[in-house]
Amino acid sequence: MRTGHTPRIRRAVGLVLVVAVLAQALWAPAPVLAASAAELTQDGNRVLTKLYAKVPIAKELAAKASGILVFPGIIKAGFLVGGLFGEGVLFKAGKAVAYYNTVAGSYGFQAGIQKYGYAMFFMNPGALQYLDKSDGWEVGTGPSLVILDQGMAKGFSTSTLRDDIYAFIFNQQGLMGGIGLQATKITRISK
Repeated sequence: MRTGHTPRIRRAVGLVLVVAVLAQALWAPAPVLAASAAELTQDGNRVLTKLYAKVPIAKELAAKASGILVFPGIIKAGFLVGGLFGEGVLFKAGKAVAYYNTVAGSYGFQAGIQKYGYAMFFMNPGALQYLDKSDGWEVGTGPSLVILDQGMAKGFSTSTLRDDIYAFIFNQQGLMGGIGLQATKITRISK
């Protein structure tokens, strides 16, 4: 009878090692992960152009929005305990005016790694002021937020806008399975 590692244990150990390496990358010092202001602005414009082409209602929202906060690339990883990190740019009237990061921790039944981005359309000056004045905005507090996917967006009309912020998630890659409790915080950064 063989007493070595079973395939199941080897897979679990391998997954833990992958998550540990990814966690190290996520919580590495900011300069290692940080993009320049010019890179963030360019990436933000690029993903918005793609979003507008795929989801026409996003372009209509942009025309009415007080500001658009775009996170072109967010990395999320976890195995029971997880986290995410990304940097973004705030556009007002088509011009980059500020930069932000988003950070979250989560716990629960979860495993995997995923990369994605999102754009938040601030539909009134009050919602945008809340972002500017808060010392780190925790999503789920403050202004009302509605997340739209491509399917929901097809039946959506800008003539019935009632919420403060609309968000689109895009470019999802990788696999993140499970459920978890998450608190995402968005904080202004200097670039």
